[in-house]
Amino acid sequence: MHRARTRGEAEEVLALWYALGRLYSEAGGAGSRATKLGFTVVCAVGALVLLSVPLFGTAWAGPFAPAIPVAAGSLSGGGLFFWERTRVRRRGEVLRRALSERGFDADRPAREGLGAYYDAQLVLLRSEYEYVRGIPRARKSARLFEESFGFTPEDPFETGPLNVAPDTEEMRLLRERWDRRIASRRERGMEPPALGLREDLAYRVFPREMTVSVELATRGAYLTISRELLVERYGRDPRKRTGLMPEALRRRVERDLREYAALSRRPARRS
Repeated sequence: MHRARTRGEAEEVLALWYALGRLYSEAGGAGSRATKLGFTVVCAVGALVLLSVPLFGTAWAGPFAPAIPVAAGSLSGGGLFFWERTRVRRRGEVLRRALSERGFDADRPAREGLGAYYDAQLVLLRSEYEYVRGIPRARKSARLFEESFGFTPEDPFETGPLNVAPDTEEMRLLRERWDRRIASRRERGMEPPALGLREDLAYRVFPREMTVSVELATRGAYLTISRELLVERYGRDPRKRTGLMPEALRRRVERDLREYAALSRRPARRS
């Protein structure tokens, strides 16, 4: 049990969780940045090797000329990737210690409840859980959601189309349901699984602060899942089936497709 916290202390804890989430988000792009740098260096060094031929001939590099750009690109890209991962590890340790000093387990962001999570992220996490439940080889991932966030197949949550939206009464009731299940597991001495960079890269499980750009990306992610499930259930153009659907379901289908189209900037019926 934690002692009662002042508003300032609570905001400080939220800031630490969001800083950890941002750090993991940045780490997710390290591989892409390293690859781009390596490719750029390969092209640049390759061009320099070719330009050196009229001036110095080929004897200076000999048979190793083709390997020079590749080696330079590998070293630069690998160096950047190693440096970024080292920075993430060091910064992560600082944040983890700060959270531990305040009584929180940085490996289990939802252990004390879902207070650090915005509704939009919870909709995404629950949508991801619904998606992986349909993949036989992803049972381990489904258990991770169940044990970390209190999700169950019996939740009154649907996607493809979505039946809840962030900041609504339905979402508040779901949040309370998940919080109760998390508290019940904790009272029985059941610890959620440890989460880290690998799980966050796969499912974005650590709390995120909902800036405008993050919220748009989050909405786009859960609407993409909803649309994929719509296509799986109703075909490539679900609008052709809306006449056969109950009115409430038809409105939800059209809402998801309309919002998906607005966020993706392309017609929702296209794959």
